[in-house]
Amino acid sequence: MHITEEISLPLPHYVGKIISSVRNKNAKYVLEGEYANTIFKVDEETGDVYAFERLDREKKSEYELTALIIDKITNQRMEAPSTFVIKVHDINDNVPIFVQKVFNGSVPEMSSVGTSVTKVTAVDADDPTIADHAKVIYQVIEGENYFTVDESGVISTATANLDREAQPTYKILVKAKESLGNTGREASIATVFITLLDINDNFPTFKKGSFHFKVPENTPIKGEVGRLEVVDIDEPQNRNTTYNFVRGYFQDTFKIITIPSTNEGIIKPQKPLNYEEIKEYKFNVEATDPTVIPRYYKPGGNKSIASITIEVLDVDEPPVFSQSLYIFKVEENNPQKNKQIGTVSARDPDAANRAIRYIPRISSPPGNYIKISDTGMVFLNQALDRETSAWYNITIRAVELVDKNTLSDKESQAHIHIQVTDVNDNAPELTYPEEPRVCENAEPGQVVTRISATDKDEMLPGVYFKYSLATEDSNFTLSDNHDNTANVTVKYGQFNRELAKTHYLTVMISDNGKPALTSTNTLPISICKCNERGEVTFCEASAKIVGVSIQALVAIFVCILTIIVITLLLFLRKRHKKDLNVLRNNVAEIHEQLVTYDEEGGGEMDTTSYDVSVLNSARKNTMKPPRLNLEPVLSPYAQIQKPTESGHSGTGEMEIMIEVKKDEADNDGDLLPYDTLHIYGYEGAESIAESLSSLESGSSDSDIDYDFLNDWGPRFKMLAELYGSEPTIDFVY
Repeated sequence: MHITEEISLPLPHYVGKIISSVRNKNAKYVLEGEYANTIFKVDEETGDVYAFERLDREKKSEYELTALIIDKITNQRMEAPSTFVIKVHDINDNVPIFVQKVFNGSVPEMSSVGTSVTKVTAVDADDPTIADHAKVIYQVIEGENYFTVDESGVISTATANLDREAQPTYKILVKAKESLGNTGREASIATVFITLLDINDNFPTFKKGSFHFKVPENTPIKGEVGRLEVVDIDEPQNRNTTYNFVRGYFQDTFKIITIPSTNEGIIKPQKPLNYEEIKEYKFNVEATDPTVIPRYYKPGGNKSIASITIEVLDVDEPPVFSQSLYIFKVEENNPQKNKQIGTVSARDPDAANRAIRYIPRISSPPGNYIKISDTGMVFLNQALDRETSAWYNITIRAVELVDKNTLSDKESQAHIHIQVTDVNDNAPELTYPEEPRVCENAEPGQVVTRISATDKDEMLPGVYFKYSLATEDSNFTLSDNHDNTANVTVKYGQFNRELAKTHYLTVMISDNGKPALTSTNTLPISICKCNERGEVTFCEASAKIVGVSIQALVAIFVCILTIIVITLLLFLRKRHKKDLNVLRNNVAEIHEQLVTYDEEGGGEMDTTSYDVSVLNSARKNTMKPPRLNLEPVLSPYAQIQKPTESGHSGTGEMEIMIEVKKDEADNDGDLLPYDTLHIYGYEGAESIAESLSSLESGSSDSDIDYDFLNDWGPRFKMLAELYGSEPTIDFVY
């Protein structure tokens, strides 16, 4: 069945008719399927199909339905179902619509006419199978002078003079419309942005016609003198400026390097600048781009030229050596001190031309080997030994003199290598083989060992060693191998171990130098017991002759002396610490024995411990108190047993005790010379004597003579001074 879309007649719209071969008054037509009984309905009696909505082909172009005929009473099918399709016919009711409102495209600048840029697309929803219903026509309505569009929507260039530097982007409008005959409807319009891609079609030009640079003369090689700036309107990836000298003779002095990121040209010196020689450089430089496409040349030429002026500034430069390395030869052991071995030369490159002083700086091996005059003459300070070092390397300084005695801070360095040539000043020395041994029953001619020699002098081709024995009465002989070695062989055979277990062979070795030198060496050879096969069964190890140099002996002596000094210092330190400990102990004891004198006495009760009359009697009789010959008590805190309290025997005991202690104090040389008060455990009974207070005695009329206290020694000197003479001053305690 067929029906046209968008019918303007009132609904419903007739679509078609279903016809069945069943003839039954109870039969009725029924529709099933998508949109059945909604959009499409059938008349039960006649089978006419109607559409109850206006149809739009652009939404749905076909509908599939199923037709049935059933019994009204039983609802049973009276015939097999039949499927049919309703097709909606297009009426060209849509205009073309672009798939997007904005399109973008790009094309290289200066492209030829017809170069494709981009493509636009518009879609017409009408049926494309019907002629002119879905055909789209494109038209550039803005920008048509630069671009065109074909029927497929491809946009192309309309001119070959699209210059990015003049206009980098374009905006055009494209219209999409139906085919001819239907232009009355509104068309769809899209915007297209087109970007011109840059090509290398422009030459660089200098920003200014001349450049002037000032540079100090000590600018290093490959340092920067100045920068040349150009303008290239192409994009950075298409800028390839090169700089060339076109006028002037300084291509060997400078070179220009292009920096790709900035397109600048850096002028760098290729050799040292010298203000004293050339003060100014002038030349012309051209800037061009060899990668510009030739067919795009534009008016104005393919190169730009600028004049360059470089002004060299004077600086105070250090001295300049005539060469950086000087090599001199000198014969070793040359006894001539201050002998000239060569000359060095340096000059002040500045106009001042100051005087130069030469100073040795570093030597290898370390030492003060040379001195240099102000004129550069090099002299030896000492003889050189090739065996110590064959080469002496010395770094020297050349310093400018501001005045006669003042050095400037401008200096430069050079190197002197002194090669020491050899003279024959060392005799060859025996290289001792390891434990040469021979059987006591060795046969004549048997080789004992092979000996060789070394020489500290230079071993040049042709050096020859000669070996010989100091005496001919030995049981050994030497045979030359003609390769600077010799064999020690048995001469007679049959050694006697009972007479000598080791033979010391004196070997003399001479060289063929001028003058020839000879050394005497001792080679110990052990005599061993051997079996019948000549195998050693018993042998004492021979003592090697080992020489010790004077330097080694000095080193050993210094080590021994150092050990002795360290041991002595440790001993003295230990003794000093011991003395300090003793002194600390004594000081502690002294402090324990000191008593302050501002303590109050016990009053009159102090006189009950001893009989003062004994002292008085001693004074009256002008007799010295008796001294007992007793052994001194070791401890300063001697203890006395407390006497019995019967009668007044305590008075006599107190007198004896005082005498004993006084005698000990006078005769004991170990006690310290301090006034001390000995405290004793025994106090004695109450004293019957009167008060001994100096306050009372000083004011009393007592005529007791205390001069006998002077006889009691230094311990009682203070009491003797107080009581021994007529007091003139009252002492108050």
